Amino acid sequence: MEEKNTIEETEKEGFGELIKFTAAGFAGGLILGAILDSYGFQRSGVGQWLVRTFSGEGESIFEGAYSVRQRLRRAESSMSEAYGWGKFLFIPLPWFIDLASRLLGMDMYGVETFYIPYFYALSDQIGANISGLVFLRKKEGSWLKAIKQYTRHPVMLASLLVILVAPAGLLAARLLGFSPTTQIYTALETIAVNLCWVPPLVGWRRERKTS
Repeated sequence: MEEKNTIEETEKEGFGELIKFTAAGFAGGLILGAILDSYGFQRSGVGQWLVRTFSGEGESIFEGAYSVRQRLRRAESSMSEAYGWGKFLFIPLPWFIDLASRLLGMDMYGVETFYIPYFYALSDQIGANISGLVFLRKKEGSWLKAIKQYTRHPVMLASLLVILVAPAGLLAARLLGFSPTTQIYTALETIAVNLCWVPPLVGWRRERKTS
């Protein structure tokens, strides 16, 4: 009975609101990349920062706005709101990782820096996963119960899978010779690994099944 209630709650958490934000970020990154390339800024570090931010984190800005709106409306707390807050708060993390790597003189186009697009694309997903677990802790009243619900929560499990699998794909692409030598390539690389739309899609599909 407890498991059934948990599933029913999951299906009503409003993840459909979050899916629509991803396409806007992808489009913004591609458009900006094309503009920068056309003006000769193919290898601009600032340009890469902007393109990766739009391509990898554009949806997080909108999702943060969604979470703020939910609070202003005094809506009942939900996993989707916690998910959005987590993504929004972790947006700056890849900026510092990117800057530190450049200051250390690392090759920004080689295999050794495959992790940079990973953090641009999925640092917000890491934040969302942590925030979701904290939400379950507050809801359940203990970490043990929260972890138990976490392992049954399809959105949290999908999020964890994305976080763990994505870096392997990036590393493989760099090992095979891919290099983000233009801003369009930078956008495409970040978009390819930005699987942040998968967990909300899982939640939305469960909502549809019970509607």
